[in-house]
Amino acid sequence: MAFILEKGSYEKIPETLDEVVGWLMTKDVEIQMPIYGLYYNSPMDVSEDQLEWEMGAAFIGDLKGEGRIKIKTVPDHTVVSTIFKGPFSEANSVYGSLFEFAASNGYKIAGPVLESYLNNPNEVPESKLLTEVQFPVVIKK
Repeated sequence: MAFILEKGSYEKIPETLDEVVGWLMTKDVEIQMPIYGLYYNSPMDVSEDQLEWEMGAAFIGDLKGEGRIKIKTVPDHTVVSTIFKGPFSEANSVYGSLFEFAASNGYKIAGPVLESYLNNPNEVPESKLLTEVQFPVVIKK
């Protein structure tokens, strides 16, 4: 995965994503869709300037990071997930349901939320946008 780790307002998401995807497009790799956002904290818990998040995309090929662009490999892991249909900004409305599902099925949330953006807001109306929301989990002991 190629990604940029950011701190601050979510208003920087589009330009950050453009930077990652634009950089990947200049490289001899195959970009894997969908693109993603990983959110380490919540605007309900911290001020806007303290938000920590990353935007990125997977790719097939061999790259080293440059400047703000970092590279990581994500190992296989178990997640609870659902698909949200509607504006990207409202995808967090399903977080509580995923927490409840995980707890009632013997899982413990084990990391930050990942949102995969499954279609393009330039190609479909906001009401038809699809976001896969995932939380990594482990089995409770």
